[in-house]
Amino acid sequence: MRDPRLWFLTAGGLGLMRPAPGTWGSLPPVVMAGGLALLGVNGWMLDASLILLCLVGGIACVRFGHLAEAAWGKKDPGQVVADEVAGQALTLLFLPWRRPDEDGAIAFNLALAAVGFLAFRAFDITKPPPARNLERIRGGWGILVDDLVAGAMALAVVQVVARFALGPVVQGLFGGS
Repeated sequence: MRDPRLWFLTAGGLGLMRPAPGTWGSLPPVVMAGGLALLGVNGWMLDASLILLCLVGGIACVRFGHLAEAAWGKKDPGQVVADEVAGQALTLLFLPWRRPDEDGAIAFNLALAAVGFLAFRAFDITKPPPARNLERIRGGWGILVDDLVAGAMALAVVQVVARFALGPVVQGLFGGS
């Protein structure tokens, strides 16, 4: 992987890991968001970081997707996980992350990161309509757009879970710790 463009497309080589490269590629936004939340970074800074990560992944796909398809000899090669980075970052945007000094913040933020990760992976793997149909688009847009739609679907689900169910569940399980 001497070509830096492939480094971006594989999210620093995570797309080369087996099994399930898409799952490995979904981890950077989760680790970043969870870490920033645990450090107490302001919500707008956390969201700005996720937007930047989404843009980097998206631009890599659109700009260099054709290169990946040529390098690996197929449409939307599994090694390309910059699309998962973008979709997962989208899923984690604008969530109600808690400050570390709030009661139960650590458990809540870890649960929020896990729910976001699992929701995105579920939508990315199953690709409900219209996501599956968007895979037909050629080149880098075809690699990217279905993951952004999966990310938007997961975002909607995670927003509802985070705001209406997650707090009471975490409180019940961990007693506010």
